[in-house]
Amino acid sequence: MCRLFSLTSRDLVSPIKAIEALEMMKEGHDGSGIGIFLSDLGGPFSYFTELPILSGIFTQSGLRRQEDFLSGRGFVPRYRLILDVKDDPPPGTPKREIYLIQVYEPPESWQDYAPEQKERLMTQTRLDLSHMGQENKDMVVFSFWPDVIMIKEVGDPMEIAVYLGLDRKELFARRIMAQGRQNTNYGINLYACHPFFIQGIASMTNGENTAFVPIKEYLSTQGVVGYEGYYSDSEVFTHILHFTLKELGLGIEAYKHIITPLQDIDLLNHPDRDFLTNLKHSCRRLIIDGPNCVIGCLPDKTMFMVQDRKKLRPGIVGGKPGLYAFSSESCGLDAVIPDRDKKKDFQPMHLDTAIVPPDCKEVRICRQTQPLPLQH
Repeated sequence: MCRLFSLTSRDLVSPIKAIEALEMMKEGHDGSGIGIFLSDLGGPFSYFTELPILSGIFTQSGLRRQEDFLSGRGFVPRYRLILDVKDDPPPGTPKREIYLIQVYEPPESWQDYAPEQKERLMTQTRLDLSHMGQENKDMVVFSFWPDVIMIKEVGDPMEIAVYLGLDRKELFARRIMAQGRQNTNYGINLYACHPFFIQGIASMTNGENTAFVPIKEYLSTQGVVGYEGYYSDSEVFTHILHFTLKELGLGIEAYKHIITPLQDIDLLNHPDRDFLTNLKHSCRRLIIDGPNCVIGCLPDKTMFMVQDRKKLRPGIVGGKPGLYAFSSESCGLDAVIPDRDKKKDFQPMHLDTAIVPPDCKEVRICRQTQPLPLQH
């Protein structure tokens, strides 16, 4: 199993807080990798909220190739943060040349494009850079999107956090997701470390999705830019979420109806019976098989947690107005929000979606037995 922790806050928070929670849950991950997603950024990045941010790891030659590629397409650099490392990496962590986070202004021609077209172009730009890096082994690109930073590395989360200096003010954010990896099914690969990301949508999973192959095959045939790669069986959860929100135009309340639809007998008396029955049949190839606990963040900065029907992976949400966290274990909450009212902690069951809106006022629970809050 892996260990997951995410924070959603009204105020800026250091990524170290999430790492401290992973450290508290250290018995649940083997230190084979760390992945971090940051959004609603502070510091210098708060001045560039509409401009795409490139996050990745580069060699010197890869950095030059990346710069030539983007400048050739009309991108102009606006701000750069390099995570300088002066010491040798921790045991088991490869020696890298450049950890880069860079803001770019898109080409002037993009000003006339619709938002959906800009999103596709940013996604395609990330894919083009990723493909270039895979060919020459000189760059690993995690994201290219406004108000998003992603950092991934092989090694123990706390050791990596100290090594990369993740406590620096420039990386403070209001939405933070972090995974401590337990390497079980695949070779150690940077792309395979959670969270996964596409077009403002991020998710991470603790579990095993044995329906991975048919889901991957279905998604890969939908003609959606970005549905590729799949170095982990958990990446499909992010793409199913994207499919739910972007392709089907549904809300987060519908996500569980796609990945874990109600049994036919439970649909008989549901107020949205006809709609949910059609949804179940049309999206049947996206039904997951667990056990899985999924934590995600939406483009509007809403965070959520869901469980599948097997409910065999731990998950809990708790906090106080202004600061909430989703964690694999309660000790992770204790490490970061010790002064919360623990009686209000909530462990989602197989019908629940636990949601914290961006105002961070409270935890909202949506059950699959309830009517969907949407028009259809």
